[in-house]
Amino acid sequence: MKNNSSTSQLPWKRAWITGAGRGIGAALAHALCMAGVDVYASARSEDQLERLQSDLSGAPGAIYPCPLDICDVEQVENLASDWNRENSWPDLVVLNAGTHDPFPASDFTAVRTMHLINTNLGGTLNCLEPVLRHFIQQNNGHIAVMASVAGYRGLPTAAAYGASKAALINLCEALHLDLKGTDVKLQMICPGFVRTPLTDKNEFKMPALMEPEDAADRIIEGLTGTQFEITFPKRFVYWLKLLRLLPYNWYFGLVAKATGAGKG
Repeated sequence: MKNNSSTSQLPWKRAWITGAGRGIGAALAHALCMAGVDVYASARSEDQLERLQSDLSGAPGAIYPCPLDICDVEQVENLASDWNRENSWPDLVVLNAGTHDPFPASDFTAVRTMHLINTNLGGTLNCLEPVLRHFIQQNNGHIAVMASVAGYRGLPTAAAYGASKAALINLCEALHLDLKGTDVKLQMICPGFVRTPLTDKNEFKMPALMEPEDAADRIIEGLTGTQFEITFPKRFVYWLKLLRLLPYNWYFGLVAKATGAGKG
């Protein structure tokens, strides 16, 4: 977050961020660390995490690389066990890790689709289990799950990605209701287009494209607030939310016109 230099400005001492090797996750880890928060940074690539740690050497907070494949339940449970043993649990958890694989219906396969769903949804579930167990037991903690505006309604070439994000949205809504009356805070993050290695795969023009550093600022601002959904940029997302209300014949027509779906 811009101009943050001490922990007095943020309510967390330690944070865990998955998918912290690049993109939004790396930018968020950087912003939190610069604001004085110690960050457990997870990603499959240890090199990316070590580079992040080196870049933030001497920052007010510290980066602790935690190489992790979120699809490996044993690895996730081992990390949670380390925190239990050392009494070093994070008080903020941002489950950001995910992947993107755009493809049209002509290239659809169950294997390709399930690989993406197993990562975006299954990997998040693997991380949620020990986190919820611990936070509910201590009746304290803060969880944020990275969904996407792509989960609002179906979009061309995003059958697998959109399905995984729609499932996360439904999951977060249900868990938010279940956690009512506790001191466990759960929020959902639904960004628009952010320039990352994943969105670089898109072959269409992305409106209101944001830089990951700006996205990190918006996320931290939202995390310090009380709203359930953290979403940005506001004007772009406003129109997407309106599209959710349209009947299918209007919706399909507008989206096909805007994206060129069905041509060529």
